[in-house]
This record gives sequence, structure tokens and C-alpha cells, in this order.
Amino acid sequence: MVAKVALFITFFLPWLTLFFASKTTIKRYMPVTIFTCLLMTIVFQIAYHYKWWIIHTYIIPWGYMIDISFAYGIFAVGTFWIFRLTSHRFLLYTIVNILMDTFMCFIALPLLLGSLKIAEYKNITPLQYFFVLYGISIIIYFYHKWQDSLYIQTH
Repeated sequence: MVAKVALFITFFLPWLTLFFASKTTIKRYMPVTIFTCLLMTIVFQIAYHYKWWIIHTYIIPWGYMIDISFAYGIFAVGTFWIFRLTSHRFLLYTIVNILMDTFMCFIALPLLLGSLKIAEYKNITPLQYFFVLYGISIIIYFYHKWQDSLYIQTH
């Protein structure tokens, strides 16, 4: 029960933080947020096929494949805020992503999610998962730069 409550919180609570962003900011950074959700969906599909991890607790019927509270909740909105605060400087963006990805791969997933029996690593190491997340951060950075150039042209 505690695990499910934690999953609902990590899904819904981050979205409430968008009330602190302006409509212009949301319009500017939502494309990269949606693209991130797409990439994380693909990663979770690959992970399911290769059994990179096992999801024990989920809040939707297909949650054994995709942890929606992570992919569409805290990770998606976290991406939004990281871009809002750091996308203007690549070095800062890189440092923040290294710190956040390190926390996720080496602390949050093994300790927090493991102790609540939400998920556990199986056929991937924390370091390998770190490289997956960091690779995604590089891809979405250049996607955002492309989207941002289109946004600036129309405004």
C-alpha cells in the first residue's frame, strides 16, 4: 500500500509544480518533455524485453512494462524543470544531469525503490543504466535546441 501511494505521488505531484511556470515557459519546454516521455517509453519497452529490471508494484494494469509514475511523472516534469533552469548553458545542463542520473541509478532505484519493493535491477547494472539515462539527456538536449530555434523563429 505504501509503495502504491508513493507511485501515485511521484506521478501526480510533479505535474502540480507546473502551476509555478508561465504559459510561455510551458509552451517552450513541453515539446522536449513529451519527446522525453516517448524516449523513456522506448527504453522501458527495451528494458522489459531484455529484463533489465523487474517492476513489482505498479498503479496501472500495464505497469509491469512501463513505470508510468517515473516515465510520465517525476522524470518528465523533472526534465521540464532541468531544461527551464539549465538549457541556456550546456555545461550546467550536463553537470545537473550527471548528478540527477547518478542519484537515480545508484541511490533511488536500488535503495528507495528496492526497499519499497517497487522495482529492482536484473540484467543491467546501475552504471549501464546511468549511461542509458545520460545518453537520453544528450539526445533530448539537441532535440530541444532544434525545437527552441523553431520556437524563437515563430515568436
